[in-house]
Amino acid sequence: MAENTTRRMCFNLNGLLGGIIATVLLLAILAFLVIQAIAVQKANATNYYEIENPTSIKAISVDNANNWVNR
Repeated sequence: MAENTTRRMCFNLNGLLGGIIATVLLLAILAFLVIQAIAVQKANATNYYEIENPTSIKAISVDNANNWVNR
């Protein structure tokens, strides 16, 4: 009988090593996005808005955006 002589490699890119590489890549992307989100939050944490003229605000009006002042 002829024996099956094909080698089964568990450390090729389709096996265990590929799973480890994919996991590390996804964790690196997650870490990058979390760091960027924290940086954006820190930059805008002191970016306050004030109402310039609160008496001119109407219930339904497109001009209400003119009453907000970015300080």
